[in-house]
Amino acid sequence: MSKHQQDGALFFLPLGGAGEIGMNLYLYGYKGKWLIVDCGVAFGDAATPGVDLVMADPAFIVERVSDLVGIVLTHGHEDHMGAIPYLWERFQCPVYATGFTADLVRGKLEDAGLEDEVEIKVVKAGRRFKVGPFEIEYVAMTHSIPEAHLLAIRTKAGMIVHTGDWKLDPAPILGPLADEARLAELGEEGVLALVCDSTNVFLDGHSGSEAEVRESLVHLIGHYPRRIAVACFATNVARLDSISHAAKANGRHVALAGRSLWRIEKAARKNGYLKGVAEFLTDRDGMSLPDDKALFICTGSQGEARAALSRIAHGDHPNVELGSGDVVIFSSKIIPGNEKEIHRVQNGLARRGVEIVTDEDHFVHVSGHPGRDELKRLYALLKPRIAIPMHGEDRHLLEHAELARSLDVPEVLIARNGSEVRLAPGAAEIVDHVPTGKLAMDGGRLIRLDSPVMRNRTRMIWNGHAVVTVVVDKKGRLLADPKISAQGLLDPETDAHLLEEAEQAVAESIEDMSGSQRKDDAVLSEAIRIAARRALYDRLEKKPLTEVHLIRV
Repeated sequence: MSKHQQDGALFFLPLGGAGEIGMNLYLYGYKGKWLIVDCGVAFGDAATPGVDLVMADPAFIVERVSDLVGIVLTHGHEDHMGAIPYLWERFQCPVYATGFTADLVRGKLEDAGLEDEVEIKVVKAGRRFKVGPFEIEYVAMTHSIPEAHLLAIRTKAGMIVHTGDWKLDPAPILGPLADEARLAELGEEGVLALVCDSTNVFLDGHSGSEAEVRESLVHLIGHYPRRIAVACFATNVARLDSISHAAKANGRHVALAGRSLWRIEKAARKNGYLKGVAEFLTDRDGMSLPDDKALFICTGSQGEARAALSRIAHGDHPNVELGSGDVVIFSSKIIPGNEKEIHRVQNGLARRGVEIVTDEDHFVHVSGHPGRDELKRLYALLKPRIAIPMHGEDRHLLEHAELARSLDVPEVLIARNGSEVRLAPGAAEIVDHVPTGKLAMDGGRLIRLDSPVMRNRTRMIWNGHAVVTVVVDKKGRLLADPKISAQGLLDPETDAHLLEEAEQAVAESIEDMSGSQRKDDAVLSEAIRIAARRALYDRLEKKPLTEVHLIRV
């Protein structure tokens, strides 16, 4: 328990998702117990070489795991539940979710061999349930995935509304409308604090409706005579429904290309979604159709290297081939940071003669997050005393805070990862800052992103790696010329003269040392390392990670 936590006080503590988009992991503390809301991942990028997934370091709550009462998931997106298979063994507590989200989590747990280990408790929207000293209610919202809910978290110190991801879609295609009547009732009951999504705070007006996208896709798909592929987020079940509707309206049959699409499709049908949508074809069967009858829904809208669309773009997909006159529609937005990967895929498609359609060309996507008008509507319904923006980078949080102030919210507070906020009693206040960090899934293990392993890997990528081999006698006298291997820096054939110069510099540095220094392995090795790095920097202006192999004969 934090040094500031006390009986009757209510706390909010983000470990991930506040000051960034992704890796959502939020804690609520009351009467010495802690509740986790969401447990998500982000994906590796150029700044995290060799890393597929990144997640918030839960060290703070792991140290207090005996006081952890459960994990409650708002919905089934990876950035809100994708870390469960990797972190649950550190938590060993029940996971609460609605049916569709629970099935998505089960699929991930099966891949990790944990399907019989994790207790998943399925909860229906609208029903209150107890988790330790917290009473929680799921309230239906709309988003780009079925069963997105905000949480009404009740304690004797006050009620918190935690939104998760949401929007107010007037025609959501799948699932109910956002339950605005219930939101108004919560507002009348009294909301102490609103912890709210900030992703689209810069978007004026409304985020738009899925029904409008469906109508647009019907007209767009009817325009093309050859094969069509549509890339979208696999979890956007409403978009799968819309694409299928548009395909049927134009006499086309739909095939899925991508493992995650099949997983989502299975969970969706099990939970009553995609009603009236014909069974999807395999990608192999889709290729056997006439060109004007085939439509493929593909994974890889964000340029993921191993996704179906990336493999199609580079000609190494086992079943699907696209070429001159075919069309790929990107029915998604570009997530910031993915621009290079997406453009790489689009360039690969363009080289094959494929026409590319994005949201810059046609109306093919709406966001799953609220624009400013929707945010204003939520604040009007809930009337919170405290506003805490979350799920956003710093610029989003600051803009959201200004919006909340303009709506006359009495208290507005920005809490970044590690900020422990006392919500009650008294005025909302940051009372402590706890250590935070990120964990990287590196192959089959989790390591801290700021670990020496990751730091050295990044250094090697930017500056190369040098190995210096030196053979000396017991007195430290050279028995052979030093040898330097400089991977990623120098070519032994074309740069032989530079290697020789660096090796000579190392030899001279050894000769300049006193006899007692040369007899000390640690002192001698460090002098060799410094001399090699200095010599390479003088010639290349690079400071490689440098190792010394000292052999004493």
